[in-house]
Amino acid sequence: MILEKIMSTHVVTVGLDDSLREIKEIFDHGKIHHLLVEEKGQLYGVISDRDLWRAISPNLGTPFESSRDAATLNKRAHHIMTRKPISLQREADIFEAISIFNKHRISCIPIVTGEGHIVGIITWRDILRLLEVNYKALNAERA
Repeated sequence: MILEKIMSTHVVTVGLDDSLREIKEIFDHGKIHHLLVEEKGQLYGVISDRDLWRAISPNLGTPFESSRDAATLNKRAHHIMTRKPISLQREADIFEAISIFNKHRISCIPIVTGEGHIVGIITWRDILRLLEVNYKALNAERA
C-alpha cells in the first residue's frame, strides 16, 4: 500500500521564526503531536509536542514562574526543531515507513514532493490504525 492512501493531508505548519509561545498555543488547542517547520512550502524541520515540553520551563503557569521561565517561550522554532527530518514521497510503500520507524527514534514522517514541498504526514499511529482496520475486516470475513 502506498503512503498517499493513509497519510494525513491535514498538516499544521509553522515558520522557522515562530515563537514557542505560538507553538505552545497550537499544541494546546489542537489534537496534534507534530508540527512541520516550513518556509515557502519547503520542509526544514519537525517539532513534536515532546520537543516543546523539553524546551520550555516546567514552572510556566505555576506560582513559581519567574521572568526567566516565561522567557523560554521567546525561543524560536528553529532553536528546537529536528533539522533535515527523514521524509518520504507519497508514492512510497508503507513498508518503507515501517522500516524507518523501526530504525530511527521518530514518531512521524513528513510526506513531500520530489521538490521538497509538504503534502502530508504519517505517524506510527496511522499504521497501527490501518492494521486494526485490516484485522477487523479479515475477522469479519472469516465469521
